[in-house]
Amino acid sequence: MLRKILALLMVMLIAAVFVTGCGGSNTGVQGSGGQKFINIATGGTAGTYFPLGGALAEIWNKNIKGANATAQATGASVANVNLLKDGKADVIFVQNDIAYYAYTGSEMFKDKKYEDIRGLATLYPETIQIVTTADKGIKALADLKGKKVAVGAAGSGSEANARQILEAAGITYNDIQVQYLSFSEAANSLKDGNIDAAFVTAGFPTAAITDIATQHKIALIPLDDKTIETLISKYPFYSRTVIPANTYSGQTEDVTAVSVKSMLAVSAQYPEDLVYQMVKTMYENKDRLIAAHEHSGKQIVPESGKENMSIPLHPGAEKYFKEIGK
Repeated sequence: MLRKILALLMVMLIAAVFVTGCGGSNTGVQGSGGQKFINIATGGTAGTYFPLGGALAEIWNKNIKGANATAQATGASVANVNLLKDGKADVIFVQNDIAYYAYTGSEMFKDKKYEDIRGLATLYPETIQIVTTADKGIKALADLKGKKVAVGAAGSGSEANARQILEAAGITYNDIQVQYLSFSEAANSLKDGNIDAAFVTAGFPTAAITDIATQHKIALIPLDDKTIETLISKYPFYSRTVIPANTYSGQTEDVTAVSVKSMLAVSAQYPEDLVYQMVKTMYENKDRLIAAHEHSGKQIVPESGKENMSIPLHPGAEKYFKEIGK
C-alpha cells in the first residue's frame, strides 16, 4: 500500500512540474527558466492589428527578461475577447466599443458578460472605411440599397460597426445583400467583381484596401453630417474622422468617416509587474511600432493612452500612467 501511495505522489509531482513548465494564458505562470509566455491575439493578416502585434512581440521579447511573446492571426475584436475569456490569449487587440460590450454584457455579448477584462492602453483611431470600385457608381450610403455589401465576418466588430452605421442612415440588412466576409475575403471579392462594396474597420492606410487600389480605381463612400450625428448620439464611442486625400492610390479628395478606438486588453488576473513592463516598453520602443505600421504607429503615444478607455484599467497599466503623470 505504501508503495502505491508513493507512486501516486510521484505521478502528481511530475504532473505539477509539467503544468508549471508549460506556463498558461491569463495566469502569469512562468515557464521553465523563468520564461513569461505572452500570447498576443491580433486580427486578420490584411488588417493593422497583425503587424503591430508582431512588433509588440519583438519589443517585449527584447526588453522584458524571460519574455516569450508570440502574435497570432485571429478573427479580431470579438474573437479576441472570447480567446482572452477562455484563457487562450494573454493580450488582445480589441476595439473600445467591443471591449465595453464584453464588460457590460451588451450587444453581441448579451448574457455573456466578461467583467474580468482590463485595459492596457488605447492606441489609435480605427476608421470605418466603406470601399467600392469606381465603376460601381456608388457615391453615398443610399446607393448601397440592393447591392452586395461585405459587412465583416459574422459577429465581428466590423460587422457591428457596419450595422450601426447603416442603421443611422436608415438602412437595414433587409435593404442590402449582406456578405459576411473578412477583410482579405472582401478585398478579393471586390477585385473579382463579386461584391459591390465593403466595410473595413482598421487604421488607415489598410493593407486590404491598398491591395484593391493596385488593381482597380477605388472610391471611399463618405458619411453625411446627419448620419454621423445620429450615430454618435446613440453610440458615443464613435468620433468624426477625415481620411486625407491620397491615403490610397486614386483617392483624390478627403473623405468624411467615423472611427472607434483600438486598444490592448488583458485579464484582471494578469500579473501587475508584467503588465507595467509591457506598457512601459511598448511606449519606449515606438520606432518599432512605426516600422510595422507608419500611420497607426505614430499615434501610439502615452499622452493618449487613456483616451476613450471604455473599461477599467489594469493596475499595472494604471501604475505606469500615474508614474508619468497621466
